[in-house]
Amino acid sequence: MTDHGHELTFGGFLTPAAAQPDQVVALARLCEQVGLDLVTFQDHPYQPGFLDTWTLMSYVAAATERVRLAGNVLNLPLRQPVVLARSVASLDLLTGGRVELGLGAGAFWDAIEATGGRRLSPGAAVDALDEAIRVIREVWDTGHRGMIRVDGEHYRVVGAKRGPAPAHPVGIWVGAYKPRMLRLVGRAADGWLPSLSYLPKGPDELPALNALVEEGARAAGRDPATIRRMLNVTGTFARSSAGFLAGPPEQWVEELAGLTLEHGITTFILGSDEPRAIQIFGQEVAPAVRELVAAERTPPEPRAATGQQAAAGAPSTLGVTPTPDPGVRLSARRPWDESTRPSAPPPPAGHVYPPRGQAAGQHLVDVHDHLRQELAQVRDLLEQVKQGTVSPGRARAALNEMTMRQNNWTLGAYCAAYCTMVTQHHGLEDASIFPHLRRSETGLAAVLDRLEEEHVVIHGVVESVDRALVELVRRPGDFTGLQEAVDLLTDTLLSHLSYEEHQIVEPLARHGFFPGQL
Repeated sequence: MTDHGHELTFGGFLTPAAAQPDQVVALARLCEQVGLDLVTFQDHPYQPGFLDTWTLMSYVAAATERVRLAGNVLNLPLRQPVVLARSVASLDLLTGGRVELGLGAGAFWDAIEATGGRRLSPGAAVDALDEAIRVIREVWDTGHRGMIRVDGEHYRVVGAKRGPAPAHPVGIWVGAYKPRMLRLVGRAADGWLPSLSYLPKGPDELPALNALVEEGARAAGRDPATIRRMLNVTGTFARSSAGFLAGPPEQWVEELAGLTLEHGITTFILGSDEPRAIQIFGQEVAPAVRELVAAERTPPEPRAATGQQAAAGAPSTLGVTPTPDPGVRLSARRPWDESTRPSAPPPPAGHVYPPRGQAAGQHLVDVHDHLRQELAQVRDLLEQVKQGTVSPGRARAALNEMTMRQNNWTLGAYCAAYCTMVTQHHGLEDASIFPHLRRSETGLAAVLDRLEEEHVVIHGVVESVDRALVELVRRPGDFTGLQEAVDLLTDTLLSHLSYEEHQIVEPLARHGFFPGQL
């Protein structure tokens, strides 16, 4: 199996816990905030401890703007194919094309039967899934004249009308492990969606399983390269390696890129409900995997061995612009003296910045831009709360009466996710990136010391926002403390991000975020 060149996508696999519905939605929003492409939920309609997956997807669709949504995977035995097809198409139309269809044949048959579903043998379950995919595609095929007629053993549709068609070509992704199911993926599906934790031998099993998908595709006259290979992954982020996908972010980058280049996996979905893990996966791991895979897919450029060669090809100046400090301060407090900030040493004369170096420098600016954007949304949400309105991002139906406590909770949940993002971004820099830059260039020591000191200060400012939110719950209507805390967070964060970019964007373009990146 080799890389087929699909665009890389990254997602989250969240638990639809009924006991904490607000937290589930907040985590889905966090996935979007940190740049993930996809949010997915498991589907077990017989499990009373879970929210109904389709209802949850519809609610999350209204609470987000960009991220795509899918079941991982939807339980076919308890979801009638024609109705499911129309549900998918309807939500896809309502979201402007943000829905995909993850589909499973069923596994927990005692629970399925207890809930009213039909118990099927393994072979019959595969046949039923095959028929269901045919039905779903027929419903969506509004360009074909005539009624839908599928005379299957498990699903019989005789004269149903077609439509609606979804807003975009919805992918049908099938979770499969056994030979017949894998061949069905190759024959009828758009993507293969297994979980790494279900593979006893880990990635070593992928070649044989991929071969069965390709066998099914070729038997049906399809190009195997058109089928997206996906993978649900779990693991831990730690300072040192403890196994596959258990270690620092740079280890994850190398291992996920290897799964793409060696086994053709181009969608990675992280199974985690931990905000820290989601943030690192979306903001640190995913961009670096994309960069590494893109570099491997692109033929290497000739090295510029001399200044003359550099002038003729690779840029000798850094084409990344650090963000200026806004210069305006909203708070009267000054937690640090900006005039005492040290400066990085000048870059070496005539240094050539290859495309990967340019991308490394730009990546820091991109991460910071996301933090700036989210900070602006926090400030906007604060104004909405002060006005007594509900956040548009939640897209909730208006209630006859909205209590200030509910509005305060909306702001608090958003700030909690955002502040976690800031804290973990700084923690990753302190634990991994800064030590690498210290080893690579000793002249940066004073700058890195100052940046770490400012991280501690910002952490204290973030805590002051938390304290102000708690106080607001105790004293509804008095926004003085919260406004001051958010203003101080704005001043310190924007100043710090600009200073950091001006000092280390260029060194990152020469040394990268981790050893061996460039």
